[in-house]
Amino acid sequence: LKRDETEGLTTEMVPTVQRWRKGLLEIAEQEMLHLALVQNLLTAVGAGPHFSRPSFPLPPYAFPAMVQMALLPFGEVALRHFAFLERPEGMQMDDVELFAALERALPLAAQPEEWIGPYLPDFETIGHLYRSIEQGLATLADRMGEEGLFIGPARAQATPEHFRWDELVPVTDLASARRAIDTIVEQGEGARGDWHDAHFGRILAMLDDYLATREADASFEPTRPVLPANVRPPDSGADVALISDPFTIRCVDLLNAVYEVLLQMLSRYFAHSGETDAQLSALADVSISLMEGTVRPLGELVARLPIGPAYPGKTAGPTFELFYAVDYLLPHREAAWTLMVERLREVAALALRCREVCVPLYIGPLSEITEKLRTEADRLAAAAGREVAAVR
Repeated sequence: LKRDETEGLTTEMVPTVQRWRKGLLEIAEQEMLHLALVQNLLTAVGAGPHFSRPSFPLPPYAFPAMVQMALLPFGEVALRHFAFLERPEGMQMDDVELFAALERALPLAAQPEEWIGPYLPDFETIGHLYRSIEQGLATLADRMGEEGLFIGPARAQATPEHFRWDELVPVTDLASARRAIDTIVEQGEGARGDWHDAHFGRILAMLDDYLATREADASFEPTRPVLPANVRPPDSGADVALISDPFTIRCVDLLNAVYEVLLQMLSRYFAHSGETDAQLSALADVSISLMEGTVRPLGELVARLPIGPAYPGKTAGPTFELFYAVDYLLPHREAAWTLMVERLREVAALALRCREVCVPLYIGPLSEITEKLRTEADRLAAAAGREVAAVR
């Protein structure tokens, strides 16, 4: 989304676009709460954290046919698709034509009872998925008892002590697991049919507002001309725009690297081994600080930068390329902290190299990002303390 009049917005339309940005960020923050609740659910039953995914564009086998994920610029197509994904169970609603898969979708084959390998369960909505998980947990609790199901260490649960959400309940039994799932479903699609204040209702209201604004002024364009773009071809061989502008390449790789180390720190938080309370707090604090102080402004920056001559007039839409499997676990505490600090310092050094070739227009925000990365690397190193010193 554009920021102000310098990007072509009229003075009258700036508050409207700011309202949409605020609404999307509020939804995104709640989705981060949901991500934390999911890690609590996984930890509770003895599983490791899960932050990995295929790189965008996602292959068709990543989700059931009726659930398709894509990176889209703000607009009618994106809002209609988001609403379709968040729709309440039982609500009849067609996806936008670009993503319409309903007529082509076939239910996944049921697995025999003796099946022991993993398989992709079929689901049509986000609520359908989570209610199925809730039912599965209840079935397992009946079969093996809650003590046999919820075997994860209580200390590994994320709580409001380290993160900002009061709804971040520790999952230690079936009742708390149900509360976590209720929060995810009710904030997304609405509490058992009351959807107006949920993500679904808020997205629909935003869509109505957007359509009314466009109808009043057909020339109104609130978004930058972004196109999903990669620095390097995806392993899947999917067709995606490749960035050729040198400065854009550096900035997008910087964003990708920050994103990678951020997810590694979150993985360490949820699967820690012997960390002190102060170290766990530092992992949470630095992760949140990187989200707000580096990922967000870097996203703003690269969406202004050109992809290259092959895509005239188009700017880089971040695709959050993953260099490694980000939720692989570093098993030894001392080595894990040393590597996290090293990687964050490498990222800060990359930010400095970006700043050295930066055009004057962007030197201010890039300098702030560089200093933020240095500060957070120092804070992580201070929390690591003896671990980093012992290895070095």
